[in-house]
Amino acid sequence: MLKPISALLLAATLTTPAMADDFSDKIKQALKSELRSEKEKERDRNRKPVQTLEFFGIQDDMKVLELIPGRGWYTKLLAPALRDNGQLYLALGTSRIEKSLESEEALNKVKLLAKSSEFKYNESEELYDLTSTELNVKDLDAVLTFRNYHNLTLKTRTQLNESVFESLKPGGIYGVVDHTRRHMQSNDNENGRRFDPVLAIKEIQAAGFEFVDYSTLHYRPDDELRYEVGRKSVTGNTDRFTFLFKKPE
Repeated sequence: MLKPISALLLAATLTTPAMADDFSDKIKQALKSELRSEKEKERDRNRKPVQTLEFFGIQDDMKVLELIPGRGWYTKLLAPALRDNGQLYLALGTSRIEKSLESEEALNKVKLLAKSSEFKYNESEELYDLTSTELNVKDLDAVLTFRNYHNLTLKTRTQLNESVFESLKPGGIYGVVDHTRRHMQSNDNENGRRFDPVLAIKEIQAAGFEFVDYSTLHYRPDDELRYEVGRKSVTGNTDRFTFLFKKPE
């Protein structure tokens, strides 16, 4: 896939081949960790974490924030890889991973942000609001979120994108992965956990970000975009957009 000049310049600025190889090796080591369950390991082939993080340009000396980490699938990879030279932060929806942060040595340097913020169900949109999107951190190198953008209301997405922008240093990156919805498709009973990729780009650009590049790592041509992502015929094989944005320097 050909990359625009801006993406090449960004990659040249953030990384060298040696740095990229070193971080990727740390992620590969973390993939083998006993900290991860067999169920988590079964998803490695589908989620392609090494290639995904390489695309986002993550390195082991960065300050990285993971938004809405859930049960910590990516946290268990990022935390060990960033432990010695960088820093991993988690924000929003961290309750399911907090006990592991206290008990597991590989995770005990992770810092939690925005702990007081809560999810509130918005019945009219059938999505979630956040009581606060303030992240209370500055000069991050990267912010990442995986398959979460679709859960949030328009108001919260708008506020969160603005907060992410403020938290990043100039030149910092924002990486977003989510399940693909057909462009301009109205809500129905099957697409609630999918999101229009064109709309995602427009919303994130509206917060001030530059759209740098996309990856086809998670493109699935046999996902017809018709069914709920949890259906047996689709789960583990959903088409996902993988977008890289940058805060202007």
